[in-house]
Amino acid sequence: MTDNTASDILRIAVAQLNPTVGDIAGNLAKAREARADAARQGADIVLFTELFLAGYPPEDLVLKPAFLKACERAAQDFAGDTTDGGPGFIIGTPLKRKSGTHNSIIFADGGKILAERYKLDLPNYGEFDEKRVFQAGPEIQGPVNFRGVRLGIPICEDIWGDVGVCETLAESGAEILLVPNGSPYYRGKVDVRHQVVIRQVIECGLPIIYANQLGGQDELIFDGASFAIGSDKTLAFQMSQFEETVNVTTWKRRAAAGAQNGNNSEGWVCSEGPMSKIPEKEEADYRACMLGLRDYVNKNGFRNVVLGLSGGIDSAICAALAVDALGEERLRAVMMPYRYTSKDSLKDAEDCARALGCRYDIVPIFEPVEGFLHTLTQLFEGTKEGITEENLQSRARGTILMAISNKFGSMVVTTGNKSEMSVGYATLYGDMNGGFNPIKDLYKMQVYALARWRNTHVPPGALGPSGEVIPNNIIDKAPSAELRENQTDQDSLPPYPVLDDILECLVENEMGVDEIVARGHDRATVTRIEHLLYIAEYKRRQAAPGVKITKKNFGRDRRYPITNRFRDGG
Repeated sequence: MTDNTASDILRIAVAQLNPTVGDIAGNLAKAREARADAARQGADIVLFTELFLAGYPPEDLVLKPAFLKACERAAQDFAGDTTDGGPGFIIGTPLKRKSGTHNSIIFADGGKILAERYKLDLPNYGEFDEKRVFQAGPEIQGPVNFRGVRLGIPICEDIWGDVGVCETLAESGAEILLVPNGSPYYRGKVDVRHQVVIRQVIECGLPIIYANQLGGQDELIFDGASFAIGSDKTLAFQMSQFEETVNVTTWKRRAAAGAQNGNNSEGWVCSEGPMSKIPEKEEADYRACMLGLRDYVNKNGFRNVVLGLSGGIDSAICAALAVDALGEERLRAVMMPYRYTSKDSLKDAEDCARALGCRYDIVPIFEPVEGFLHTLTQLFEGTKEGITEENLQSRARGTILMAISNKFGSMVVTTGNKSEMSVGYATLYGDMNGGFNPIKDLYKMQVYALARWRNTHVPPGALGPSGEVIPNNIIDKAPSAELRENQTDQDSLPPYPVLDDILECLVENEMGVDEIVARGHDRATVTRIEHLLYIAEYKRRQAAPGVKITKKNFGRDRRYPITNRFRDGG
């Protein structure tokens, strides 16, 4: 119920949940369940995340009037629930008003929607393009009065930029800022968020509660890790990362003359809340890939997945991720040997499948490849055998995987890493076939690091076994596509530590050739890698989506033209 009598204790529940874009009924049901949970824990108010009822980001769904109407109906229905005298709530939803279509929140209590607030600072960089579908709120709106406590409600980007929303809310009488967010994961993002909020606390002098979405949405991973920074600029509470949860935090009003605790400043202090440990980088990256694969498969309705298990590191870690995310019974691994497949690869693939406990099939590709070669004999007469013939092997494998997918309804997991995708070391309609790639944004050396980590750790929520799930021989041996006799990746590429550093300079940091050479790299190598990076753009445009791990992934973040003659190297 609504009560404007001031309270000295406020119990704020943060709902760190996993909505699905477009599943308005499902998201509403999830919100209702979370509110009931919060009520059982004694919460006064529940803070949900950005655009929760729609799912985030809804992209061009926002341009569909029927979608907006369905979201608003859900918001009104949910507001009606608060006649029960339980917690009020703040929840994100798109709203169409005379001033435009807004990324909004509604604040409800006592059976009514008591306030709406609209996002002012619409992000238009990296993975964000909100200016495409939303209009900015017309002005900074003041705090809302909830049971005698004045709550400021900026929305996500409103606290990231320099538009002065937090400071203005403080000047308007806000006592606590509650911020719904849809902040995607990249490596080290938790520390970045903490610094953003600390900067705003310094500006406005108020405690800030940062509620963040959880779950995978296409390429983006929302990692949760909701938290609060107190007015003293210290961490007030920290929720877990990569886990769906509803946590109730207790806030107490501190008197102006609080001599008993030696602090004479008035305000709100968090007296009770979780203090979860944030995973280190390898664990965080692995769990992000696992969550992304799980949600992509489950939210799109696939019963199971299939992948080509070659005996190499990339397919092995993808197999481990699939078993951890979905369970051993939902992965079919297929070895597709040809004349160049080594005995080591056959053994390593079988050992990996056995360690993971998944189904393992062997489908030789000699006959289809030889059939293609025979069919093309006359057309190719007088030409030298080379990459074309090698790619027929990869395309035969891709066709077999797609046939299994079509026959049994399994989604094909594709397994190329970022190093290979950067320089085009992949075959269109071959090993690039697939619906989703969990390691698409991991460079080769990061793949090795995650494999070593997984062999000694089982991440929380994983369905796979403990122990060595990726045979050490796979980690130790020289990587090879095995498309010709005695082939290794380093026949055509620099050593992966060198390649990865050059690529990170070019892709993540947009460094020039001279700068990269100054780091100690050979100029000819750098200019060659830059050239390969540019000419492989057409392949990347046709690649499956995959988990975003770095600050700049291919697709949402890095959008280079396919037709492009610029070369910094001359």
